[in-house]
Amino acid sequence: MFWKSAIQLWLMCFRVSVMAAATPDSLRCIMYLTGQHNVLPESLELRDGITHVILAFMRSETFNLDPPPADYPLFTSVEEVRQYFQSTTKILVAIGGWGNSVGFEEAAQDAPSRRRWARNVKRMVETTRADGIDIDWEYPGGNRDDYRIIPNDQREWEIDAYHLLLKELRETLADTVPKIVDQVDFINIMTYDLINRRDKVVKHHSGIADTKAAVQRYLDRGLPRSMANLGLGYYVKWVMTEKCSKENVLGCPTQLLEDPETGGDLGRTAAFSWHDTVPDELGESFSRALSDGQYFDDGSYGYWDEHEHRWWTFDTVEAIEEKMTELVGSMGLGGVFAWGLGEDAPAFTRLAATIQGLHALHNSENAGKDEL
Repeated sequence: MFWKSAIQLWLMCFRVSVMAAATPDSLRCIMYLTGQHNVLPESLELRDGITHVILAFMRSETFNLDPPPADYPLFTSVEEVRQYFQSTTKILVAIGGWGNSVGFEEAAQDAPSRRRWARNVKRMVETTRADGIDIDWEYPGGNRDDYRIIPNDQREWEIDAYHLLLKELRETLADTVPKIVDQVDFINIMTYDLINRRDKVVKHHSGIADTKAAVQRYLDRGLPRSMANLGLGYYVKWVMTEKCSKENVLGCPTQLLEDPETGGDLGRTAAFSWHDTVPDELGESFSRALSDGQYFDDGSYGYWDEHEHRWWTFDTVEAIEEKMTELVGSMGLGGVFAWGLGEDAPAFTRLAATIQGLHALHNSENAGKDEL
């Protein structure tokens, strides 16, 4: 067993983990599996390339109940998923997610509520036989979906309370963690969704240059490279813009994307996965994005539709290949994680590129060691 915690900060997220180490020279390949896209690749080779699967989500308020619940609602079970992967693959349960912060708020209030929450999480881990948990509180300290209604300064107390909640959780789960000497902490850097409805200018949602800059910020603050995992988004985003120039689309003004009073979504930006059916009203524009998009100087892919003033941003297979070599490899990172596994169905081409890239880096590292 191991525990996993998450803090999400404005446009990106880092998640801190304590876990039993994999083989020292392996690169991590962590995949979220979601209830919306509960699809696994048929290819055994692809499944065998995944080191961790995180089942998303269990609701945070579930663990505030006293007495604890009789069962733990999830779209699947740990044991059901485990049978499709190698025995060494870790299966985690994610708690929370976007729009589900109320349970964390209640849990973090005081010492008794923190103890109750941690105790119930431990019981869930033991009952489901999960290898760990992913705590996805979006966001402690504010910047949530209601940030214009409840100002961030009214939630500043959550920042300290979050650490106390994690401390309680660590202590409560301590006796379920195997006594393994070689344990590692790793941090998942959520380098996707880098444009959202709070933005006012066009940029990539998972651009290579922006991703590199985000990772470098953590490295500059002392994060060991081997502990850092790069985030990949297996989905498409679009944003409505003002009139732009194809030659200078980055930095072009977007249309107003959220209600200035409530922060509500105005329907001028959205996303869908590769597993989703493309909405009829977006079909022609998306087809143009696939066929006529461009690679920018850093290797990122995007397309501005001059007919609809719509910006498309997503990772192609080639962009992911570039990330494997220029980011994971060149920066010496410990691996990757992606949202999400089923989102790349049915072809799983981005997953294949991810795993092939990690294998190539692994083989290159071993070849270098053999030459020494």
